[in-house]
Amino acid sequence: MKADADGTALPVHQPSSRSQHTGAAIAAWPPASLAATEEPEDPRHGEAPPADARGHREEAEASDRAAAASPAEIHSPLTKRSPSLPPLPGLSDTPALPTCPERLLILDTETTALSPQQGQCIEVGAVLFDVTSRSVLMQVSFLLPCDRNPAQAINGIPAAVSRLEQPWRSGLACFEAMVADADAVLAHNAAFDRQWFGNGELPALCKPWICSMEDIRWPAERQLRPTPSVRDLALAYGVPVWAAHRALTDCIYLVQVFQRCDELEALLQGALEPRRLVRARLSYDERQLAKDAGFRWNEPVPKAWSRRLSEREIAALPFPVDPVEAEEPARPRGELPAPQWRRSA
Repeated sequence: MKADADGTALPVHQPSSRSQHTGAAIAAWPPASLAATEEPEDPRHGEAPPADARGHREEAEASDRAAAASPAEIHSPLTKRSPSLPPLPGLSDTPALPTCPERLLILDTETTALSPQQGQCIEVGAVLFDVTSRSVLMQVSFLLPCDRNPAQAINGIPAAVSRLEQPWRSGLACFEAMVADADAVLAHNAAFDRQWFGNGELPALCKPWICSMEDIRWPAERQLRPTPSVRDLALAYGVPVWAAHRALTDCIYLVQVFQRCDELEALLQGALEPRRLVRARLSYDERQLAKDAGFRWNEPVPKAWSRRLSEREIAALPFPVDPVEAEEPARPRGELPAPQWRRSA
């Protein structure tokens, strides 16, 4: 049961073409004006140089021999020696980024309450999305019968409508087939949606989960807050918001965002990194630093600024943090830690 903004009319969507990069020619060195530069001639050709000049020349030749013996010390017109820099703290031991999934199951739910203990899932919407081609392969939406819906004012689904005769079991079977073909499951506020699977009629989803609200670090130029709503995310990418509070519409918004996102693969890789909950070690006067870094006050850690971060993100923070819990596993229990995405022929 999630609230969103009111919608506006949706024009026909034309997915933006993905950018292509071409290499630039590299100019030759040295330029013609410098290529013929030679050592000036000795003004006393055929004469022995003075003793002091011979001393200077011998020192220069010794220096040249030492340089030849140590190639690392040779300087060219294009290079300038600089001291070696130490590696960034915490990054040298960080494992490589996970492999990017080839296919995503983008899903959303509408529910009658905030938790399975209080209510049930009343609607599921899902899109099977191919990452490489930025294409929709399949989509489905179906209602699940319920006796009452206290959240009707939010999702607009009367309980009586959910009980009308409809092939919802066929829709559920289609959904399960889409799950089987996906490499990962993606939802906006995945912590909310994930809790409904494995309860009632919905199967447990033993796939890696990605949260487009918490896990993806959207580009700074989009000027989004650290945990954007679906509406704000759509508008930041030029996607018109025309409807809200139905499961499939939120999935379509995310699809259209991804179709406009040239760096999607890198964002998904970063989103799959293991994360752990940390709290900021800051004074009251420094609290703005925590807010700017996307930390939230009093949630989920009472009376603290906290956020789930990867080791890379922790190393890049401008302030110290303390762990609140052990690092969470990269994958759900029982799943391989480093899955390989493979498509069947």
